[in-house]
Amino acid sequence: MRRAASLTVAVLGALSGCSLSPRYQRPSVPAAPDAYKEAGEWKLATPADGRPRGRWWTMFNDQALDDLETQVTEANQSLRAALARLEQARAETRIARAASFPTLTAEASATRQRTSLNAPTYAPGRPTTSNVFIAEGVLGYELDLFGRVRNTVAGARASEQASAGDVAALDLSVHAELASDYFTLRGLDLQQQLLDRTVADYAKALQLTENLYRGGAAAIADVQQAQAQLETARTQAEDTRLRRARTEHAIAVLIGREPSDFTLPPRAEGAELPVPDLAPGLPSQLLERRPDVAAAERRVAAANAAIGVARAAYFPVFSLLGTAGVESTAASDWISAPNRFWSVGPQALMTLFDAGAHAAQSAAAHAAYDEQVANYRGTVLTAFQEVEDGLAALRQLQRESVSQAAAVTATQGALDQANLRYKGGLVSYLEVVSTENAALAARLAAVDIGIRRTNAAVLLVKALGGDWQPR
Repeated sequence: MRRAASLTVAVLGALSGCSLSPRYQRPSVPAAPDAYKEAGEWKLATPADGRPRGRWWTMFNDQALDDLETQVTEANQSLRAALARLEQARAETRIARAASFPTLTAEASATRQRTSLNAPTYAPGRPTTSNVFIAEGVLGYELDLFGRVRNTVAGARASEQASAGDVAALDLSVHAELASDYFTLRGLDLQQQLLDRTVADYAKALQLTENLYRGGAAAIADVQQAQAQLETARTQAEDTRLRRARTEHAIAVLIGREPSDFTLPPRAEGAELPVPDLAPGLPSQLLERRPDVAAAERRVAAANAAIGVARAAYFPVFSLLGTAGVESTAASDWISAPNRFWSVGPQALMTLFDAGAHAAQSAAAHAAYDEQVANYRGTVLTAFQEVEDGLAALRQLQRESVSQAAAVTATQGALDQANLRYKGGLVSYLEVVSTENAALAARLAAVDIGIRRTNAAVLLVKALGGDWQPR
């Protein structure tokens, strides 16, 4: 008898370590290249450079941006919602883990009942009405022989880790969006300053042309062209103010402020947009830095654990149940020794027929796993694409800035010559207007390239994963 009991305990102990989920391995992804294709002349380095990557925006050396960024984490409503989802995931993990421990319930009841005279348990001469007072406690514990509970906990924990990655990814995205909006606004400030100066210059030119016309030295067409040029510049200036206002409103929402109560004063004239040097690191390290990649991988792990839960449904659920309490027909002696009762023993529950429900659940779990693997691989490919895009954008925009600076110089020279030729009576005012418009367009384009360069730097930092580290 003892030998049989020992054998039973040994078998149960061995089964308690059984898990029906597949052995988890991180899904394979396309091999990381040795270097980024679009790196060009960039120096490859490890991400752990000298800068504290927790506040990556400080590399732009802009105190106003630093002040705004510090408000994002606490005030942004999207981040608050993501943090709430993370707390839900943590609670789900605790709920799943609770099934690993015994449960104890207590119940008390007082019932008055009447027995049917035709009931098989009725004895003639006994009262047909009686009272039943019961107080009991029930202790239950599921023997996790096939890993259902363990895999449920593992899946919940992996989902929690994925939610943490989602929070980190959103935090990075919101900070990057704020930086991008901020530098767009600063670029619009530069364009606004340029357009305001241009409007003032065109107004003076119109006044001069009107004076020449009244003196008979200019044609009415020159006045009309000067007037049209001035009004066009004013339209551009007002449209830039509209774009700035919308950008300022977007910044207010990002930091949890009402747009009507938020104002960001224009930057002092002449301030250039910064473009810091960035070391993109080795391609293989991207997988360790991107929170969205880490979150996608954790969802694969959760789906893998769900397969084990689905497989365990094919097998019996073994439990140990224990009950103890007191039962009496009279309240006066309800809690007394003779009224005690108890029971203890194992219980097994197995579904013999479910019309294919378990098979369908298993197929769904495998399909969900395949979906998460595909999502993970897609996330990895997108991560590499975003870094390559960022590197290409920075390289090409730097070249564009050089050529556009030359274009600004050339159009200014052409404008100076056109003014001299007009004053000498060699050309019409139309040539002056054309060269002035070309010079203005070149300057505005140069500022736009500066905005795009700075935003490309921000997007590259985001593509590299910022400062996120798996925990």
